[in-house]
Amino acid sequence: MTLNLITFASALNKNVTVQTAHELILSELENHFSINFVDHKDIQKLTQDDFSIIFIATGGVERLVMQSFEFLPRPVVMLADGMQNSLAAALEISSWLRSRGIKSEILHGEVKAIIRRIQALSKNFQAERSLAKKRVGVIGTPSSWLISSNVDYLLAKRRWGVQYIDISLENVQERFAQISDDEVGEACVVFTNKALACREGSPEDLIKAMRLYRAIKQICTEENLDAITLSCFKLMDLTETTGCLALSLLNDEGILAGCEGDLQSIFTLLVIQALTGKTGFMANPSMINSKTNEVIFAHCTIGVKQAEQYIIRNHFESETGIAIQGILPTGVVTIVKCGGESLDEYYLASGMLTENTNYINMCRTQVRIKLNNSAGYYLKNPLGNHHIVIQGDCVDILNDFFHANSCKRIE
Repeated sequence: MTLNLITFASALNKNVTVQTAHELILSELENHFSINFVDHKDIQKLTQDDFSIIFIATGGVERLVMQSFEFLPRPVVMLADGMQNSLAAALEISSWLRSRGIKSEILHGEVKAIIRRIQALSKNFQAERSLAKKRVGVIGTPSSWLISSNVDYLLAKRRWGVQYIDISLENVQERFAQISDDEVGEACVVFTNKALACREGSPEDLIKAMRLYRAIKQICTEENLDAITLSCFKLMDLTETTGCLALSLLNDEGILAGCEGDLQSIFTLLVIQALTGKTGFMANPSMINSKTNEVIFAHCTIGVKQAEQYIIRNHFESETGIAIQGILPTGVVTIVKCGGESLDEYYLASGMLTENTNYINMCRTQVRIKLNNSAGYYLKNPLGNHHIVIQGDCVDILNDFFHANSCKRIE
């Protein structure tokens, strides 16, 4: 990875070169990064895709930084090892930036800690750049009951660069009608053979669900979509099948797919993928035990690659079509949700997935999670209904990313 060091050095310090004066820290950095020294006069040559931090090489550069203020990368991260009065200058600059409402950070102290921090900053930077290029298809409109899950398309575009694109349900319906049963027959056989069991749903139901998957996949390819959120209940009326299988297969293929037109949850899935490479389980908190801090999360679809095994079921609410009951591995998990119309709020917690439950009056995939903190959030201050469950402890990396982007943590 290339690390651009925007170097500020005073013309008064001519007795040694920058590299010689800071040999200890620079030699260590070169073991982990490809270092590109950029003179502060050339700062405008860097692009938004260049990962850059400020290298305060000497004292006496405060006004030089001030004069370059407009072009400094945000947030302003300054490397200052203390040699050549560099730390003193960085402290003065940091205070000046803070007085103007600009976030800054000084990297100083143990070299190994500095390297770890730069690696974390690089991961955040790469995730931000990745998000800025994402295209999300909104197939239909958000479900009417998602009254607190709206996203302002313009604000989301300005803040994150993510583009939401409206796609009509009629577009899907037309493609669905053009796909024959024979075209999906083999895929249905493969999917069935890999299942642990088939409890409900006829072969005809599976064929319809697979045809719907093919129709949505066509749109994703033609529109160059990275993710979709589907108004699945409205689509059921048009196609007489459910979207659960389509969403499951798309998630497995890396096209993130969410239910019910939930704009906030699909963005959450994009953040998770950008930072961790993982796909999450979008679910309803269906039962909460405040005394034991246990929550049962449930939904009728999940990418089968997240599950150890899966059972073919029908859709819980409508008792029609095809749904997925995934059997997830027990162990450490993270629960996360982005909220707010400009996607500037978030909830984050870790816990232990202790059991795959099988209640008859809930959506098909069900997991019991014992949280490491209070479950009171869900009853007192929730960010809407759907939350995302991901395997592993990803709290630190996600929290660092949201904090760096000035998001408010809801607890």
